[in-house]
Amino acid sequence: MLINKYLSNIPGWRTRKKYVIIESDDWGSIRMPSNEAYNNLIKAGIDLDNDEGRRFNKYDTLATSADLSLLFEVLGSVKDSTNRTAVMTPVSVVANPDFKKISESDFKEYHYESFTETLLKYPGSENSFNIWKEGIQKRLFVPQFHGREHLNVQSWLKALQAENEKVMVAFQNQMWGISTANDPEIKLELQAAFDFHNQEDLIYQESVIASGLDLFEDLFGFRATYFVPPNGPFSTQLEKVCRQKGIKYIAVSKIQQEPVGGGKFRKNLHWLGQSNKSGILYLTRNCHFEPSQEGRDWVDSCLRDISIAFSLFKPAVVSSHRVNYIGALWEHNRSGGLKQLNTLLNTIIKKWPDTEFITSSELGNLILYAE
Repeated sequence: MLINKYLSNIPGWRTRKKYVIIESDDWGSIRMPSNEAYNNLIKAGIDLDNDEGRRFNKYDTLATSADLSLLFEVLGSVKDSTNRTAVMTPVSVVANPDFKKISESDFKEYHYESFTETLLKYPGSENSFNIWKEGIQKRLFVPQFHGREHLNVQSWLKALQAENEKVMVAFQNQMWGISTANDPEIKLELQAAFDFHNQEDLIYQESVIASGLDLFEDLFGFRATYFVPPNGPFSTQLEKVCRQKGIKYIAVSKIQQEPVGGGKFRKNLHWLGQSNKSGILYLTRNCHFEPSQEGRDWVDSCLRDISIAFSLFKPAVVSSHRVNYIGALWEHNRSGGLKQLNTLLNTIIKKWPDTEFITSSELGNLILYAE
């Protein structure tokens, strides 16, 4: 395992500077609306405790004002070698389904609302978008694009029209984030927004990307340049519309399973700074920090990842989901995650005092415009 980490860091762009980039997925998307919804789903016999989904279903929901303020306190308390604070790149969706309108259409039509509208429906989150904007202004929290929704809209709507029992129960509780890849009627994870069965699905997905990027600019006042497809599956055929809409950088796995339809995949190899036919650069992650996941010392593990990256002259690109910093459902989850994040950041500065904290788009710019 350790040798694989070294080998996977060898290809691609290098730098002698010690850059740390903290990317955090899922911001803006709903997951578990409440503990009451969680209990309703358990009573209905829906498995929420599978290995991958357990912590997301139990802890993850929209960030409250308190969640964001406490996160920003931690980020703002640590300064790098340039005297700038730690910064997070929240990889964000910009919309969620409008459950009321979809139900009123008898599941024949899909409707969505901006995530800022969704925030108004969640206790404690009503004012949180103002905190988002403060984080952007202070360069603590600089969003990039994760899709319009964290949802495979076409597959979800078909499942609702077919009255799929599990999906209907989830819908009644204002969510969809249950495991469905093994459901014989669905055959993919609903969280995987850009997985698909047929080539015709890509036409709709192009419109999702285009409208999502336009909404991102409307909400945040700037265009996204970096895109992280939800859950990973993503067709290279969609890269053209990404480029047309201002995307310069896309996150991919180093060994990517690209969907080609019909449940089949093509294996692609990628490396940091690799360019595709559309002129978009691929960015890859090489460190992981998931303190809400049990069974590992995540501070020690992430420090080891960072050490390997720096030893091979690579930036440390840390993957860390929103769930690690959310306390709206269970406060201890947030306090534990923030405590470990604080330890991680301070240890980084102590161990590598010449570290610079940068955003994902700043990393992309360094690679794209490197002399």
